[in-house]
This record gives sequence, structure tokens and C-alpha cells, in this order.
Amino acid sequence: MTVAQPLMPHATAAWLVDNSSLTFEQIAEFCGLHILEVQAIADDTAATKLTGRDPIRAGELTHDEIEKGQNDPDYRLQIHKAPDPIRRTKGPRYTPVSKRQDKPDGIAWIIKNHPEVSDGQIGRLIGTTRTTIAAIRDRSHWNMANITPKDPVTLGLTTQRELDAAVAKAAKAAGIAAPTDTRFDSDREALIVELRGERDRHAREAEAALADAGSEDLRDEIVPGIRDPFKNIPSE
Repeated sequence: MTVAQPLMPHATAAWLVDNSSLTFEQIAEFCGLHILEVQAIADDTAATKLTGRDPIRAGELTHDEIEKGQNDPDYRLQIHKAPDPIRRTKGPRYTPVSKRQDKPDGIAWIIKNHPEVSDGQIGRLIGTTRTTIAAIRDRSHWNMANITPKDPVTLGLTTQRELDAAVAKAAKAAGIAAPTDTRFDSDREALIVELRGERDRHAREAEAALADAGSEDLRDEIVPGIRDPFKNIPSE
């Protein structure tokens, strides 16, 4: 069972931090956040300064509920009214005016990197027409000289989840293997090599320390390289 949470958890947490004496644990649990996120909001170290959202005005909390929490640190706040889920309506995706000029770049990126994705899927992802997509496919678009393929997720035209789902669906329909993300493979391999190198270096240093120490000294070592400070103390 999914626990109901406020519609804007970070903004709600910011309001509760500023306007109540609830504990960070209570705020984090109510908003579905990690306690460190609430700590960052309280310390103003969050990546973006948040504008608080009043959960009382939003109908998600009551004054009495907040009072209960303030009087009992172990009390778990109960949401008064769960926000109505946002449902995507049918029709083209709305794109802010400021991002509409980026659509051709996003379309070109999908065509270049995932040619198996259909025009209909691209249209639903980016909110564009088949005519525009076809013009970019056959390079007859009026502004083709200025179109540069750019990741539509980075451009803010769609989400990574929606893009991955469309690519996987298109790959399945085309009978090809779904692409795997290998962007971090080289970093992972480099880290493994580095860790192995450090392990080997420490082993060599330990062996060298043991070789330099005489057999007499070894008897007084607690662990390789560290001698017992209470052994062989000169008598007065």
C-alpha cells in the first residue's frame, strides 16, 4: 500500500521547517524524504532555495495535526487529504514556449540514436507533428542547417523513463535487443584497476616492512609493522 504524501514534498518540508517545531524525522517521514534532505533544507544547503508550500492551505494538514506532532516527537503525522493524482490527458504534450525551439534538436537525436522508434512515438514523447518528424528524417526541414542532435531529456522535452520505455517498446517490436547503458562501464573498470593497484601496493609495502625487520623484532610485533610498546622496555 502506497502511503499518501504531499504533492510538493520538498516545498512542504521547507514550510514545516520554517513554521513549526516538528522534528526532522517527523517532517522527513510525512514528506517521504530522507532526513538528510530535510537537514539540508533547514541549513539552506539545498541545491536550490525552496519556496515553502503551506500544507494547511493545501488541505493536506490541519493545525491540530501539527500540534499533536509538536507535543509528541514520536507522533507520525497523518495527511488530511491526499492530493489528486495528476493524470496525463490525451493529445499532444504541452511544451513551454521557451523550449519549443529545441524540439527539432530532440527529434534529430532520437532519429540518429534510435532509428527504430516510430514517428508516432517521437510525436508523443516530444509533442510534435509527423510532418515535422518526416521533414527532419529526410533532411527537408526548412532549418535543417541549424539543427543539432541533442538529448531530449537534457533539453527538458521528455523524461528519461518515458524515453527508455519508448526505446524498449520499439526495440521489442523490431525484434532487436534493447540497448544497455554502458556509459559508466569505463569508469567502473578504471576504479577496479585503481583499487587492485592500491591493494597490491599495500601488500608490497607490508612485505618490505617485514623484510627490513629482523626476526628478533618480529616477535614483538602486534600486527605487521606495529610493535608492542610494552615489550622490551629498558629497566631503570
